[in-house]
Amino acid sequence: MWVVATAGHVDHGKSTLVRALTGMEPDRWAEERRRGMTIDLGFAWTTLPSGGTIAFVDVPGHERFVPNMLAGVGPVPAALIVVGADEGWMPQSAEHLAALHALGVSYGLLAVTRADLADPGPAVARARKEIAATSLGEVEAVAVSGATGAGLPELRAALDRLVARLPDPARDAPVRLWVDRSFTIRGSGTVVTGTLGGGRLHVGDRLELAATGEPVRVRGLHSLGVAHERVDAVARVAVNLRGVPREQIARGDALLSPGRFRRTDLLDVRLAGDPAADLPATLTLHVGSAAVPARVRPLGPDTVRLRLARPLPLLIGDRALLRDPGRHHVAGGVTVLDVDPPPLRRRGAAAARATMLAGLDGRPDLAGELRRRRLVRAGELTRMGVTVDAAPVAGDWLADPEHWHALGVRLAEEVARYGRAHPLEPGVPVEVLRQRLDLPDRALVAALLRPPLRLRAGRVTATAGDLLPDPVARAVDRVRAEYGDRPFQAPEAHRLADLGLGPREIGAAVRAGALLRLADNVVLLPGALDDAVRVLARLPQPFTLSAARQALDTTRRVAVPLLELLDRRGATRRLPDDAREVVAPPA
Repeated sequence: MWVVATAGHVDHGKSTLVRALTGMEPDRWAEERRRGMTIDLGFAWTTLPSGGTIAFVDVPGHERFVPNMLAGVGPVPAALIVVGADEGWMPQSAEHLAALHALGVSYGLLAVTRADLADPGPAVARARKEIAATSLGEVEAVAVSGATGAGLPELRAALDRLVARLPDPARDAPVRLWVDRSFTIRGSGTVVTGTLGGGRLHVGDRLELAATGEPVRVRGLHSLGVAHERVDAVARVAVNLRGVPREQIARGDALLSPGRFRRTDLLDVRLAGDPAADLPATLTLHVGSAAVPARVRPLGPDTVRLRLARPLPLLIGDRALLRDPGRHHVAGGVTVLDVDPPPLRRRGAAAARATMLAGLDGRPDLAGELRRRRLVRAGELTRMGVTVDAAPVAGDWLADPEHWHALGVRLAEEVARYGRAHPLEPGVPVEVLRQRLDLPDRALVAALLRPPLRLRAGRVTATAGDLLPDPVARAVDRVRAEYGDRPFQAPEAHRLADLGLGPREIGAAVRAGALLRLADNVVLLPGALDDAVRVLARLPQPFTLSAARQALDTTRRVAVPLLELLDRRGATRRLPDDAREVVAPPA
């Protein structure tokens, strides 16, 4: 199926032409038929000579109903521009064309109607000239009469040629179905319609309401009046939603693939149209079927920041238009450059932001986004419309390679700086490093570690950082000199204090492996454990605490915690009668 929107001035025969092509009545309401003009969106479809199906979104032409027209044009890829031969180019012809240009519609066809009432030549010439200056470029023109049927075969053939040029839809893309109608059917519940521009829908699919993020379930699908289990883009589709009240969803909302879109009310855009500096403070942003008031802040000559009255599910690269409803004026088309822009708090920040935006073209670029954001979660980029094919540095965090390398250098410097300021602490707490490097997640600190840096007990240290400060090292040397030939004698607390080994200094020496702590204020030299096992292995097995104390030539103050430590390490085994035996003598 292909979907084409009509466009043109009021009462130039758009609905009459669609009716002649399809045999269907696009004007849905009695008021529309009574007044002879389309007020809301109408839909009809037909089979082309090639056998394909084309669906028309018939939009209103009257200036009062231009927002309705934009709701129909926004999601479709091509337009059928209708101009009456008897009246020629008119104000709404120009405004509709400006809207198509602003939205970047590049496929179209010109139908000059009422060829039975006037010579179509002048209308064709003027309309093709106006259209050629827009994104549509040169278009094929067909003169036709909806009343007599003249030119209809030629128009059908031209429509076949038009749809043959349309690009293939992205059927694997996430679903973003802009809702253009919402109503209730007795026995079925809430039904919404829209143009499925990308992706595919299945009965039973779980989707999200863009307005609230609330999950909804697809109860049924209809396309062109027929029930389907699956509908692929591009298509006009009606979606029956399970358990959703009618008042909860309306035109301008959207059905979304879960987790694939970011709802944003702040975005930076490039403007093609009026100079940014000439824009009024408030305009209306039209995107998809949504029309949302937006406060405008110019940044550069053609870049602006928009603050929306309500969040919308937008992606980088989306096309939209800004319109001044008071003046019935299209200010220009916009291309979304950033859906998560940084705040502009400092003096000169807006100018710097404009300079940065000048280098963006609205095409999602992973390397560029990483360079600008430095650190970002993969899911956040996906919800912006960026394809993620890089490996995370930690969890789902992605990093700009240069920034990541610089962080590693800074991490080593911070560890060294902290070690100099706190020589007796066992490294830097991870949280301190996270704050100093301004990292959003502690897992990133661990991911940055490279030898000799290592993580131990929530702190980051390095081999160089394990070396003892000079006063502590000298005190340990004194202990080694005094007790080297008495390895199982522990200095008394007063002697440790005389040597300058208080609790913090002892802790640092123990962490560095220069002393072995058995209990509070009970320390030995680090080789004492292996030496003790060798001595105890020469005793008759099993042995008692008293025998061990005598063999080790030490006191009960040392022997008890020493044997308990050997038990915990599996070098000795304590038996039911409190005797012990050596389990694994050292080699």
